[in-house]
Amino acid sequence: MQTVFAMAEEKMGKTLSALKNEYSAMRAGRANASVLDKIRVDYYGTPTPINQMAAVAVAEARILTIQPWDTSTIHAIEKAIQSSDIGINPSNDGRIIRLVFPQITEERRKDLCKEVKKMAEDSKVSVRSTRRDCIDKVKKMEKASEITEDDLKHAEKKLQDITDKYIKDIEKLSEEKEKDIMEI
Repeated sequence: MQTVFAMAEEKMGKTLSALKNEYSAMRAGRANASVLDKIRVDYYGTPTPINQMAAVAVAEARILTIQPWDTSTIHAIEKAIQSSDIGINPSNDGRIIRLVFPQITEERRKDLCKEVKKMAEDSKVSVRSTRRDCIDKVKKMEKASEITEDDLKHAEKKLQDITDKYIKDIEKLSEEKEKDIMEI
């Protein structure tokens, strides 16, 4: 039965991690190096993440600098950023690429908050689905006489407690991201 709890913790933890990654990649008007995480640059025939080819730093609140270790790759990096979906036009001085994040409008912030809420709700659904799957496993164990009815009740309560903890974590993360978006 402990394996069922461990599986629930693992799956719900992965859901929370995935949500954190999605939130960190959201562009909220502030320079954030994680917006580049999904972009790959063709580096001698190999798709390579930008942070493995260059030093990425936040120069100011809304400016991100990318300094390639090999300056011959500057145009490839710039091209990869332009063809990505981040919507920021890079500028370079021959050594450093600068990404200036534009100020976002109130309407765009509200749209981003709706997106944050939708992502949070999807994550909650995933957590609840994991709980349901685990409860089904425990019920099968009880039907097969591997555990008692009391064990079943105890397991259902423990799974609900685990679920409640992750739902609370998701809500907290969502509130923090909404606050971050609205205070810019």
